[in-house]
Amino acid sequence: MDINEKTFLRWKYSIEDKRKGPKTSPTHKLTEEEVNAIIKISTSEKYMDLAPSQIVPTLADEGEYIGSESSFYRVLKLHSLMAHRGKTKAKTQQRPAPLVATGPNQIYSWDITYMKGPIKGQFYYLYMFMDIWSRKIVGQEVHENEDMIKSSKLIEKICKKEGIEKYQLVLHADNGGAMKGATMLATLQKLGVVPSFSRPKVSDDNPYSESLFKTLKYCQTYPSKPFTSLDNASAWVETFTS
Repeated sequence: MDINEKTFLRWKYSIEDKRKGPKTSPTHKLTEEEVNAIIKISTSEKYMDLAPSQIVPTLADEGEYIGSESSFYRVLKLHSLMAHRGKTKAKTQQRPAPLVATGPNQIYSWDITYMKGPIKGQFYYLYMFMDIWSRKIVGQEVHENEDMIKSSKLIEKICKKEGIEKYQLVLHADNGGAMKGATMLATLQKLGVVPSFSRPKVSDDNPYSESLFKTLKYCQTYPSKPFTSLDNASAWVETFTS
């Protein structure tokens, strides 16, 4: 049982429980008969597939009132009766099997990050691909916009440089347009590269690239001021990756 610090100090020299507790019960507390009635109705053949939000209005239409929806939910939860209530099969969510690299050039992770430009609101976009086995940066380019054509050309260069054969490589990314665009997917199919994408609304499904970008932007040599040009940003990235 958890107790706060003051209770511990009060009990330090005496183990007697001196807490008085409430002296009266709430006037609107459900009686034992009402609790049993809620359980009986909720588990009856007519209502066993309905949620409290459906049971209470149905009973009201029939001129009967036992308790509020919140009371039904509270009683059912207390008696472990809030499992899936419905004729359909309960929804199940299975996490996909994780991708595991046992050697180099098996799984690449890639993403795009912003780099501040000389004008407020202007950004350059760093495309960066990494081998998750060795953490080697296998390719990077800086562009003025996000474009699936640019990412397609870059992965072609990388596969040629690294000697990637068909169906050797899995390429993981998030769900951005430059990652899932038709041109990019067609290029991956032509190269025999298997695409893999983060699950929707799961922010940590591409941790390798996110971690790399944090390392890049928090290193001591990362400029405190915006980059003056695209060439300036590209030159700094080349220095970082060399």
